[in-house]
Amino acid sequence: MLKIGIDIMGGDFAPDLALKSFSLLPNYFWENFRLVCFGDTNLFQKYGVAYKIPFEYIECIPCSDEVGYHDTPTKAFKEKPNASIFQGFRYLANNTIHAYLSAGNTGAMLVGIKTLLEPVKGIIRPALISLLPKISGKFGLTVDVGLNIDCKPEYLDQFAILASIFAEEVLKIKNPSVGLINIGEEEGKGNLLSQNAFKLLQSNALIHFIGNKEGRDIFTDDTDVMVCDGFVGNILLKLAESLYNIASERGLDKDIFFSKFNYENYGGMPILGISKPVIIGHGISNEVAFKNMILLAQKMVDADICQKIEQKINHLS
Repeated sequence: MLKIGIDIMGGDFAPDLALKSFSLLPNYFWENFRLVCFGDTNLFQKYGVAYKIPFEYIECIPCSDEVGYHDTPTKAFKEKPNASIFQGFRYLANNTIHAYLSAGNTGAMLVGIKTLLEPVKGIIRPALISLLPKISGKFGLTVDVGLNIDCKPEYLDQFAILASIFAEEVLKIKNPSVGLINIGEEEGKGNLLSQNAFKLLQSNALIHFIGNKEGRDIFTDDTDVMVCDGFVGNILLKLAESLYNIASERGLDKDIFFSKFNYENYGGMPILGISKPVIIGHGISNEVAFKNMILLAQKMVDADICQKIEQKINHLS
């Protein structure tokens, strides 16, 4: 039976809304998956009873510590070895669980990844991807959205491969198109990073590269994967998230397009290029967001996404 681990102590509303999400999971999920929680067993029992979660499908690993948002991640890793966020990574590294997610301290998540998990052989830098809506109502991907602020052209070339595999295997987009976010469509536009990344992407046989794309193209339907460095990507992500807040304030949040900007729809952001599926959630995640994070983790496990990334990267080398 496949198992997904969840840090129930991570997030602004922990463990309340993480546990509440379990009752929202569809019946088909429990046919092949179980949940393994990491956190306070007393709170697990209290909220579990309140929300009538299916205890027969869920277990809780007792953890005496938790990492707060104001904790220094590296220091916390040394001083709080039994923190829920780190225990989850240990279980993932030992193959006791098959995927892991948390809405806790992002820095602590990165420390856990770097310290306890192996990168996919051949990957220079893992990448953080985010789903962004298209005008048609479908989703596309942007990579990287904040994990790698300073990039080399080779990083962007690999980011395109990682996101393309995810788009094809998880989102079921056949032969996903890839665009490089730039200040103009013509070849030769942009800074040195963009110019050199363009050359690599253009000659990359593992992706369907369609050239430079400008900011106005991000939400159009012709490009499935948008590639950029983490500095640009994070600004883009935060801008996109703000659109839903603006739409809500103006009563437009029920519009099909604007409603897709609600982070709850996709739950969290996968990190690609590491040996196991890991999803980072928003600190403000509610029960719907947690539910969708769990279902996204399920899709990543079902697609065997990490193994397929490794196979393609090895083929490239």
